[in-house]
Amino acid sequence: MQNRLSDAEAVTSPLASFPRLAQRRDGVRQEPRTLPEETAVALSYGGTTHAVMMATPADLEDFALGFSLTEGIIASPDEIESIDVQDLEVGFDVQIRLKDTANHRFEARRRRLAGPVGCGLCGIESIEEAMRDVPSVASGFRLTHDQIVESVRLLSEKQVLHRATGAVHAAGIYRPGEGILAAREDVGRHNALDKLAGALSRMKIDARECAVVITSRVSVEMVQKSAAIGAPIIIAVSAPTALAVRTAEAAGITLVALVRGDEYDVFTHDERIGVSDHVA
Repeated sequence: MQNRLSDAEAVTSPLASFPRLAQRRDGVRQEPRTLPEETAVALSYGGTTHAVMMATPADLEDFALGFSLTEGIIASPDEIESIDVQDLEVGFDVQIRLKDTANHRFEARRRRLAGPVGCGLCGIESIEEAMRDVPSVASGFRLTHDQIVESVRLLSEKQVLHRATGAVHAAGIYRPGEGILAAREDVGRHNALDKLAGALSRMKIDARECAVVITSRVSVEMVQKSAAIGAPIIIAVSAPTALAVRTAEAAGITLVALVRGDEYDVFTHDERIGVSDHVA
């Protein structure tokens, strides 16, 4: 069986269909399978590439805006002059033009961090940047047991690409009484969260009275990005890393993970969670 990326859909659509041999209990059959696209996306500032990541080719304007916010390149969307998505044969180049003040600050940051080291995180240029302090998140926002369970269930209903492929992550923002206000999907978990951050900024949704809900494990960059948008609670279906727990604790973020039906673990700042039973 030979597969070729020869048509326009393989570049511009988030989904592609491939032939495969399916081994099942009742025999072997040949049938198509829908898969998520994964393509190179460059984020360029002032004509210079800052980061290249493998991502799902959808919501790239949200991706650029969210990445710029969560990585501290801009303080607000007003500091972006324009975003231009250029469709190339081998991927996408997202050209981001910053306004003068933000551009001068960004160039100074690049000069300060320039060096031979690289940690491989989202275009980060130094170990110091990867281990940067996160802003403190102060919020009286709380969730009940039922609301935590509901948030994960409602996010699953928004996972259009995952239902088609079984191979992408999702990040959503949940507000009690309103459900999932926005959700984004991507093959990369941090890409999905960046896309969500961009969508929240564009939609003017205040994350300080919401919870970030993710379908992936909780790595440190997921906590850093959630803190950058001011979300006081992270809800995840998978486990956190040890560094993610320490970072959430230091940032004042409530970290709920390993949500399975009506069971879950609360790792940090459990004062925001109304548990259903007495804690022994």
